[in-house]
Amino acid sequence: TTTTTTTTAAADAAAAAAADAVDKLLEPFKPAVVAQTSTGPGCGSGSEILLQAFNWESHKHQHYRTLTLRMKEIAVAGFTSIWLPPPSESVSPQGYLPKDLYCLDSAYGSESELRQLISLCHQLNVKAIADIVINHRCASHQGHDHKWNKFGGRLSWEASAICSNNPAFGGRGGAKQGDDYTAAPNIDHSQERIRKDLIEWLRFLRHAIGFDGWRFDFVRGYPGHYCREYIDATVPEMAFGEYWDSCEYNNGVLEYNQDRHRQRTVDWCDHTGGTAAAFDFTTKGILQEAVGRREYWRLVDGQGRPPGLMGMWSSRAITFIDNHDTGSTLGHWPYPVRHLQEGYAYLLTHPGTPCVFYDHFFEAAATRAGPSHYSVDGM
Repeated sequence: TTTTTTTTAAADAAAAAAADAVDKLLEPFKPAVVAQTSTGPGCGSGSEILLQAFNWESHKHQHYRTLTLRMKEIAVAGFTSIWLPPPSESVSPQGYLPKDLYCLDSAYGSESELRQLISLCHQLNVKAIADIVINHRCASHQGHDHKWNKFGGRLSWEASAICSNNPAFGGRGGAKQGDDYTAAPNIDHSQERIRKDLIEWLRFLRHAIGFDGWRFDFVRGYPGHYCREYIDATVPEMAFGEYWDSCEYNNGVLEYNQDRHRQRTVDWCDHTGGTAAAFDFTTKGILQEAVGRREYWRLVDGQGRPPGLMGMWSSRAITFIDNHDTGSTLGHWPYPVRHLQEGYAYLLTHPGTPCVFYDHFFEAAATRAGPSHYSVDGM
């Protein structure tokens, strides 16, 4: 009995030592601890696959009707959510210079066509995500100072709703609390009446139109805690922001260590109280450098983790390789086309919520089926 007891104790000690050794080996791969102050919709269920369902030229092709024709194909392919373009009337046809927020007749189609598209999404168990552009808004009229600062439509704001930093628009609101968007009047989110108006509009999109979640445009323009307020008040199923700034470069070559870059995105998510996710621009920058230059050593950081946002806070990382700004006809920061399969293989097998770009999915479909299958007008 004594021998058996001794043997069992030795075995238990050996097992414990082995477990400790395994824990030490796995330590570099454990996610970093971040100051996550609450939970929220973020990336949704945790098993979402997102399609960005437009590019920079989609407004030219009766886009809501086009997507309605393609929704079954999208659902069958396994997408659980689609990110739709900005829904409101806009000075620019792409939607990123919104004017009358409540007017949903845009270059992409009519409000009726948008409602039909979202209804079909829901029939197919696909979430519809709205592109929310609320850092800035274009005025409808000139004010007494002959500057464009009088807004039309249901939200008939005036110069007091505009941040005071840019003299071109004669804003009489508070100082800008983030990066300035120079092409249009920047909205002063510090004012409770402005936030109440925006929340009412978001609730209109959520409950009357049927949108399931939000993609916040240009979130570097206003503090993350305002996004949290908008999210908490509207309870979307997904919410994520575009926090895009430059990676770290040295003489035109991407630095290996991008910790500061991804930490800024983590900080923004944390400022939303963890309620919002963010696009993983760090992973995009590193991945396209790695495959383009065959420098695959870049795909692991100094602690053995994925080197992007996904390696620090994967539940708040929307991973992607191109979008309407970086790729499409704008091509501000394009991913190398010859490495698309490698890129998506990486995204679909790593932590985070993958977002597939419209061009990459539908151009492949058009190649298989012929040009007439691409949109309602054959484009």
